[in-house]
Amino acid sequence: MVAEALPPVVSRVTRGVRVDVHHLSHQFVIRDKPLCVLDNITFSAAPGSFTAFLGPSGSGKSTLLRIAAGLETPTGGTFSVDGKPVDGPTPKHGLVFQEPTLYPWRTIWHNVAIGLEARSILQKNDPRVHDVLDRVGLTPFAKAHPFQLSGGMAQRAALARSLVNEPSLLLLDEPLGQLDALTRVTMQRELLRLWEADRFTTLLVTHDVDEALFLSDRVIVLSERPSHVIGDITVDVPRPRHHSDPRLAALRKQVLELLGFED
Repeated sequence: MVAEALPPVVSRVTRGVRVDVHHLSHQFVIRDKPLCVLDNITFSAAPGSFTAFLGPSGSGKSTLLRIAAGLETPTGGTFSVDGKPVDGPTPKHGLVFQEPTLYPWRTIWHNVAIGLEARSILQKNDPRVHDVLDRVGLTPFAKAHPFQLSGGMAQRAALARSLVNEPSLLLLDEPLGQLDALTRVTMQRELLRLWEADRFTTLLVTHDVDEALFLSDRVIVLSERPSHVIGDITVDVPRPRHHSDPRLAALRKQVLELLGFED
């Protein structure tokens, strides 16, 4: 199933926030033994920037996003947004997972509206829901159910569910990881299009080096667990970018060397 061509997005005022992470550490207790996953992570991200995180499986990348979303409390250090430590979930910190996690019994419109409904601010025929469905190209499927959508369209719906809350910080935990290659490239371009319109600060976790370089302003590379920052690479390639750009290929080599893959 293929959605209609996406409408153009008119650029809006940047609503992104500044992120400051200082000496962040986190550990879990498993069978009464501590397991450290993050060790002394420090970085900052400017308002409206797009930062990608790469690292081995189990290096704590998803945990970092859960801390940013207020779903985990770090055992050491701070994660601050506009100078205030994150102390719990907020709709202004939208989190999109690898799985769309849509409610199968609700229409796409009602899936997208769930955040407004939970905050008791949903209006009948709410224009905010219609607007965001239009922006992600799902207006024709507003009354459809999740089983009637392709994988890419379901992930668009999950993205719309976060965008309807007008997040200032968008957290993406491998949201394109289970899509086929063609759909993934399409979704990358759609994600950039939405980011360029609103300039919400974006933190992306991915295992795909090419995706990180194509989307982000900057790539932070984490080590094996307990992870620390082993690379911080500025992606100074102007947009629109092309995956075949030799400048991206050079950066790709640099990232892979940091991850321990050498020619």
